[in-house]
Amino acid sequence: MPRLPLLRRPAVPADSLPGWPGHAKGSAAYRKILAGLAFAGVATFAQLYSTQAVLPLMAAELQVTAAEAALTISLATVGLAVTVLPWSFLADRIGRVRAMTWGILAATVLGLLVPLATSFPMLLALRTLEGMALGGIPAIAIAYLNEEVNKAHAALAAGTYVAGTTLGGLSGRLLAGVTGELWGWRAAALAVSALAAVAAVLFLALVPRAQGFTAAAAGGFRGALRTLAGHSRNPRLLALYVQAFLLMGGFVAVYNYLGFRLSGEPFSLPAGIISLIFLAYLSGTVSSRWAGGLAARFGRRTVLISGTVLMAAGLALTLTAMLPLILAGLLLFTGGFFAAHSIGAGWTGAIAATGRAQAASLYNLAYYLGSSVIGWAGGLVFQFLGWPALALAVIGLACTTAVITAVVHPAGAAAGSPAAPAGAR
Repeated sequence: MPRLPLLRRPAVPADSLPGWPGHAKGSAAYRKILAGLAFAGVATFAQLYSTQAVLPLMAAELQVTAAEAALTISLATVGLAVTVLPWSFLADRIGRVRAMTWGILAATVLGLLVPLATSFPMLLALRTLEGMALGGIPAIAIAYLNEEVNKAHAALAAGTYVAGTTLGGLSGRLLAGVTGELWGWRAAALAVSALAAVAAVLFLALVPRAQGFTAAAAGGFRGALRTLAGHSRNPRLLALYVQAFLLMGGFVAVYNYLGFRLSGEPFSLPAGIISLIFLAYLSGTVSSRWAGGLAARFGRRTVLISGTVLMAAGLALTLTAMLPLILAGLLLFTGGFFAAHSIGAGWTGAIAATGRAQAASLYNLAYYLGSSVIGWAGGLVFQFLGWPALALAVIGLACTTAVITAVVHPAGAAAGSPAAPAGAR
């Protein structure tokens, strides 16, 4: 039986030991890091968005509106958003792997309690707590990557990690959709929690000992706050945080309410068939992996802007009433989103020379606040104005992001670019 990373003492960080180069692409440790974090992504994102595939079923059974049913997503992401910073402080003290382990285990236990909720308020409370536990994964995972992987491969590793998170989100939604249609949303929640438990065990078995981290000093809290304040004044980081808020909010709004559109006229699709729309996540699995390699050739700025433009173009196709065009548009929209997100998440750690966990936590704070706020507010737009208004609003968010990125990250700026051949930006 392998030793759990929970019991291992952290080593010294790359920032304080220049001699530590990080694990190179292709090494056994590099592969274990990516595999272990991929399973962490499954455990996290399968649970976080598990109810998204059964929102119409929940709305009908619990006699709530579409926007109210979507609170099972929004409150979970609110819980995650408000705890990413506390989790990052804890991770600075006890280690990245140990903090991620605690979060995954707590979330899995809470997820197993969700099907037992006896009322809608209790369901929302459990989902909020589940999200709070999951706050210990996303930001810490990116910080862990930036400390443990050679900088020449950091963008590629971040893209690979994001690709793994898409598979986690996809597996949870598909499992919930099929199970929910057969036995109801409670059985769906139970099935996803069981999947997350298996993924958590695999994460513990695979993730290697940290070699690029040391615990923060006992008085490091004030220093961490100063670091946060510094990040908040950095316009390049602020632009990435705005990008995370707008794009993730629009992305979640589309997936929250497209199922309601497809369940109504003129489509009238059943829940099991509607859950198949989440197969579009596979385009995100591919695009996020490609984005890291493309960034090394063309620069993060170019790839991020291209991703947002692809999102807008794909979403425009969903304005038609032709199901094949809607599905094609969803593929483009999803691929564009995950390409932009993988670049934004990895770029945050590259721009922040110090306090990478806090920088990544601020990114995730904005990311999941967008999911919560815009993901819920999109339901109001959908209920009162219909799908065209929601799609056009999200297209506007993508275009706004592209403009902000173009202005704040001027072409030719090399700072924060991934290590690449001469001339690449």
